Amino acid sequence: MKKTEISLPGLFMACACLAACSSPDAPAEAAAPAQTEGKKAVVYFTRDLSAEGLKKVYSKINQNLTGKVAIKLHTGEPHGPNILPREWVKELLTQIPNGTIVETNVLYDSPRQTTKGHRETLKINGWTFSPVDIMDEDGAVMIPVKGGKHFKEMSVGKHMLNYDSMLVLTHFKGHAMGGYGGSMKNIAIGCADAKIGKAMIHGSSNDNNWGTSGARFQENMVESAKATVDHFAPHIAFINVLRNMSVDCDCAGTSAAPVKAHDIGILASTDLVAVDQASIDMVYQLPEAELHDLKERIETREGLRQLSYMKELGMGTGEYELVDLDK
Repeated sequence: MKKTEISLPGLFMACACLAACSSPDAPAEAAAPAQTEGKKAVVYFTRDLSAEGLKKVYSKINQNLTGKVAIKLHTGEPHGPNILPREWVKELLTQIPNGTIVETNVLYDSPRQTTKGHRETLKINGWTFSPVDIMDEDGAVMIPVKGGKHFKEMSVGKHMLNYDSMLVLTHFKGHAMGGYGGSMKNIAIGCADAKIGKAMIHGSSNDNNWGTSGARFQENMVESAKATVDHFAPHIAFINVLRNMSVDCDCAGTSAAPVKAHDIGILASTDLVAVDQASIDMVYQLPEAELHDLKERIETREGLRQLSYMKELGMGTGEYELVDLDK
C-alpha cells in the first residue's frame, strides 16, 4: 500500500484559470487554487473496479458510520447505461448491516418525479435486492445552512432525519449544469426534496425551473451539500467511482453522450473536498482525446467553482495524501 503526497498540479491550476475565463461574468474567486496550508486529508485509491474494490475502499473510511446508515446513490433513469452496477452495491451492502439505499424524487420531467414512477424505475433498473427509501415520499424538512451567503436553510427529504450516518456512493461523471457530478453534487441535489429543495437550488420560478446557472448554481449546490454534511458530521464518508464517465449525468438515461474517457478506479475519503479534488485531478490527467469533452463540459459550466467554494466554506481541503491500495 503506497502513500503519495499530492498537491495541485500546475496543469489543474491552469485549467481552473481557464474555467474563470470561460465566462465574462465569472467571479474573480471562481478558480481559487486548492488549499496549500494545514493538515492533508487522506484519499484511498484502487484501480479494482469491482465489488471487491468497492468493499476494499469502504473498509478504509467506515469508522464513523454508526447506527442507521443512509447510502446515498443515484439509481438512474430507466435503462440508464452508466449507473453503478447493482451487483457491486448488493455486495457492498453485506458489509453495512444497518444500511439503506436512499434517494429523492426529481424536479425535471421524468417518471421519477413521483414516488410511484420512481419505484417503477427502481424495478426496471434492478434495484430490487434491497429496500430503497425515497426520502421525500412523506414530505420535506428544513435544516440549517451554516455560513451560507445564498441560503440560511435547505429543504431535504424528511426521512433523512431517520438516519445516524451517511455513505455517499457516487458515480463520478459529467453533468449538464454542474459540469461534473461528484460526491458534493450527489448530496446537494440528491438529498434536497423535489418540490422545494431542488427548486431552491435551481432558482426555479413559475415559468422556469432552471433559473440559475454558472458559478451561482455551483454555489447553491455547495450550500445545499453543506447542510447535509453538517447534519451528519462526523458520521459521513464519500466514495467516487470513476467509471463510464460520460459528459452527461445518469439523469440523462439512455440519451447520455457516449463515453470517451477510459475507466480510472475508485476513490474514497472522509473529506468531501479531497475526494472530489482527487477525482478532478485524475480526470485532468487523461489523454487529451479522452479529456477534451469532459474538460469542456466542466469549464463551460464553471464547475471548478464547486471546489473553491467548498474550501471557502470550510468543508474540507484540496490538499491530500493519495493512498494506493493496489501497491
